[in-house]
Amino acid sequence: MYHYQECGLPNVYLSNGYTEHATDWGAGIAIADVAGLHRTIGLSLVAVRAHLSGADVRFIRKELGLSQTALANAMGCEEQTVSLWERQGRIPAPADRLLRALYVEHVEGSVAVAKMLENLRRNDHANAREKMTLSRARKWRVAA
Repeated sequence: MYHYQECGLPNVYLSNGYTEHATDWGAGIAIADVAGLHRTIGLSLVAVRAHLSGADVRFIRKELGLSQTALANAMGCEEQTVSLWERQGRIPAPADRLLRALYVEHVEGSVAVAKMLENLRRNDHANAREKMTLSRARKWRVAA
């Protein structure tokens, strides 16, 4: 078995799907379908009931293609908070669940949650009133 430390997680081992070969610099490893492997690792992480570790958070963030700043913006927190989650692994349960949802959405090719978070981020400091109106069909809607 190959201990796949390159992903940044301490407990990932490959039973197959890799080949060892000699290089000018020593032994080398070639791994088949790394993107598929990372997708499988990520889906496995978000399916587990235990809280995500700091390494898990970092892995998922990188798989989402986000910097700490970008993830912090999406989650409605500070960059230092994301950094702390990754260093100490103490991510609050609501943030843990939201990060899992963002990852699953990313893998499935959807953007509904990401769009909602972006809208919330943009409106974080807005104090605008929400004006509602009842249509002739007796359905409520946001007034223009």
